[in-house]
Amino acid sequence: MNPKNLIQHKSDGQEISKPDLTSFISSYLNNSINDNDMILFLKAVHINGMTTNEMYALTEVMIDSGKRIKFSNMDNYVADKHSTGGVGDKVSIILAPLMAASGLAIPMIAGRSLGHTGGTIDKLETIPNMSLNLSINKFKSNVESFGLSIMEQTDSICPADKRMYALRDITGTIDSIPLICGSIMSKKIAEGIQGLVLDIKIGNGAFMNTMDKAVELGDALKNIGESFNINTDIVFSSMDQPLGNTAGMWCEVEESISTLKGEGPKDLLELTYQLGSKLLVQAGITKSETSAISIQENLIQSGKAYQKFEEFINAQNGLVSKLSNINKPKYERIIKSNKSGYITGMDTLKIGWALVDLGCGRKNKHDKLDPTAGIEFITKIGDQIKSGEPIFRCFNSKKSKLDKVSKNLMNAITIGPEKKDHLLFRNP
Repeated sequence: MNPKNLIQHKSDGQEISKPDLTSFISSYLNNSINDNDMILFLKAVHINGMTTNEMYALTEVMIDSGKRIKFSNMDNYVADKHSTGGVGDKVSIILAPLMAASGLAIPMIAGRSLGHTGGTIDKLETIPNMSLNLSINKFKSNVESFGLSIMEQTDSICPADKRMYALRDITGTIDSIPLICGSIMSKKIAEGIQGLVLDIKIGNGAFMNTMDKAVELGDALKNIGESFNINTDIVFSSMDQPLGNTAGMWCEVEESISTLKGEGPKDLLELTYQLGSKLLVQAGITKSETSAISIQENLIQSGKAYQKFEEFINAQNGLVSKLSNINKPKYERIIKSNKSGYITGMDTLKIGWALVDLGCGRKNKHDKLDPTAGIEFITKIGDQIKSGEPIFRCFNSKKSKLDKVSKNLMNAITIGPEKKDHLLFRNP
């Protein structure tokens, strides 16, 4: 089927065969098909969806577009974690060394910012000299030697996804379940993992803003994982407010370091432990999620988790000795409450786009990020506040952007007369 016919076929809501999908994506990779044709295809999928067979085929085509890693010489349980995207979500930076310290092997291919959500690779790049563009051999060697490695997607691993991912960010097709499934699962399967835990975000700051959508996505991801013989667990967590006390660039790495040293905020620790428990049970290290939490607490309190983080940074050329007094913002602004009461709601989507405007994300493919930029959340849902007291501290190194954001952020908060609790975990 020629490309124009295939796009029309999908625009009409018809199923595409695996051979036709393979041919179409291969043509895109060898530049016989341009970005405009791929955008039309992505939009057609976004509108009309894909069948289960199409999703499996898309995932497999993406995997087969590059190399697959094999950890055949390791006894460690090989696993990974993925989040569907959130504001202030720095769990990967904490969980990877924590799991490696527990004896698991964590090969993590991570992404950059997508829409209003931050990217693990962008955040880690704020560490001086940090190398995240690794060869497959170096990536594999680091996992075998230190128990973990995090790298950005290369042309060797799922190159089809790498190019399509960049287009999804600028074409309004981010929340398509088939495209999310193909993108996430192709990279994870290509990593050579045995187990996976998925943090599916739900709420006003998530791509899946209702439980029905989140469950639909979770079921699809789990089915694909298990069809490729990967143990797949799911946690549903709230994105009705940002995670942790900060969101942005270097500030999130700084908060991750504090958390690995036992000084992290409660919600960030709880989510990390919940996800880690799924992997520890999968690996057979313990049978109980309760004891799995104790294992993780001990690894943090003993300093072993942070020690593993330093090993990871050193192995990828990052300068651990320079992780203090860096990326200091030139400007900051305190956003104060204009009335008294309780914080009853946070518009996390609006906060996410404010972070993009500060310099933490991209509106265009080649936008440069500001490593100093971010927001500190001084108060969150359930907290009491008086008029004139601070809610946010915004910071970056470009004053014009800071001025614009600070005017809009007050509209991201709801203040009411009665206290309202925030539930971190959601049950389907």
